Amino acid sequence: MPNYDIVIIGGGPGGYPAAIRASQLGFKVAVVEERDLLGGTCLNIGCIPSKALLQSTERLVAARGLAAYGILADNVRADLPGVMAHKTQVVDELGAGVAWLFKKNDITWLKGRGKLVAAGRVEITGPGGAVQEAVADRGVIIATGSKPSTLPGVPIDERRIVSSAGALSLPEVPKRLAVIGGGYVGLELGSVWRRLGSEVVVIEFMDRIAAGLDAEMADALQKVLEKQGIEFRLQSKVTGCRQSDDSVVLELVPSGGSDTIELEADYVLVSIGRRAASGFGLEEIGGQVDDKGRVAVNARYETNIPGVYAIGDVIGGAMLAHKAEEEGIAVAELLAGRAGHVNYEAIPAVVYTWPELASVGKTEEELKSAGVAYRVGRFPFSANAMAKARLEREGFVKVLADSGTDKILGVHILGPDAGTMIHEAVLALEFGAAAEDIARTSHAHPTLPEALREACLAVDRRTINL
Repeated sequence: MPNYDIVIIGGGPGGYPAAIRASQLGFKVAVVEERDLLGGTCLNIGCIPSKALLQSTERLVAARGLAAYGILADNVRADLPGVMAHKTQVVDELGAGVAWLFKKNDITWLKGRGKLVAAGRVEITGPGGAVQEAVADRGVIIATGSKPSTLPGVPIDERRIVSSAGALSLPEVPKRLAVIGGGYVGLELGSVWRRLGSEVVVIEFMDRIAAGLDAEMADALQKVLEKQGIEFRLQSKVTGCRQSDDSVVLELVPSGGSDTIELEADYVLVSIGRRAASGFGLEEIGGQVDDKGRVAVNARYETNIPGVYAIGDVIGGAMLAHKAEEEGIAVAELLAGRAGHVNYEAIPAVVYTWPELASVGKTEEELKSAGVAYRVGRFPFSANAMAKARLEREGFVKVLADSGTDKILGVHILGPDAGTMIHEAVLALEFGAAAEDIARTSHAHPTLPEALREACLAVDRRTINL
């Protein structure tokens, strides 16, 4: 059996950064991954391919609107095979990049499915069924991620009823696409197919979309998406379906109602969330796992089995690739005797629709629930010079600051490039900045981030351009 210092089960956005950091710290590292490309769900069938499709379709919409800038471009249309080829190229290039990083950092890739058979011992079943074991002298890190949640009565077959993975590779543009779930994934993939010509209806059990984000921002995002042609059926429960060769009929029951409503679509995307991936052997050796499959860990990410650690989606919390990355790096540093740490109050979240919705810190609902006294500053992109020049005036910046100390508690941005803009706010939270700190920081003019500065000025009721 080959010996390593650390063996990591899972080569996704939690596992591979953990491996690289551990190697940098002098550990001998192996990563167990069964996919042909490293990078996990995020790179293969999640974050990366979806963003490639979003970029393609955003450019399609932008090209069709060039006349407003005085640019004439006739007969602009999408080539679906070309769009899919772009997605595949991006995924392949990034996957090859991670493999190159493994070689650069002398990390061993043990291809196959990993399973704990004892503390410090991992069994790997290879593509051809061959079995080998690897020994980890310092620790095993579980980084197996998550998989799509399922809905009773709506079986995913990846043909007409698809998961997020299937929705990335539909063979045609649906005439009508039903999206079950109004979260990040449903809104993003719904936007992709709407831009390509589909009639899209989003069905959500709750009374709002984008649960967990600031309610005011989510409501504003819904209004923008409705302008783009996406239909929403809120407070509706999907109770079942029936299929034919070329369509699916969903059965819906509105909240408080008893009558079933039928909705027909060419394809149905089930995107009601994700659950921790299981099957890596922890329970068999006495590890603690809750009823949702999440692994219990302490402050050092160690399970109740000494020397076995877990990170990312499999331990719960925000199911975000960059959260898993931070945890993976933290575990590697902790194993090296360093002060690995993750500040969960400064983990950004982004919905990559257009405009984007980005958030960090507390929502207004959370502050009210906790009884925290706060002030709000808002500034619309309609009053921002660069947004006007780009003809992207929808949305606004919202800053929440402590009433007594002025410390920034949360920042929420709905607007162009919000996913890029949010990082100034992330840094502000990381360093405990006050709204006044950003308000007195010079911002180049004209730029979109000036809207964040103005929102911070608005906390003290002294905006310049509104």
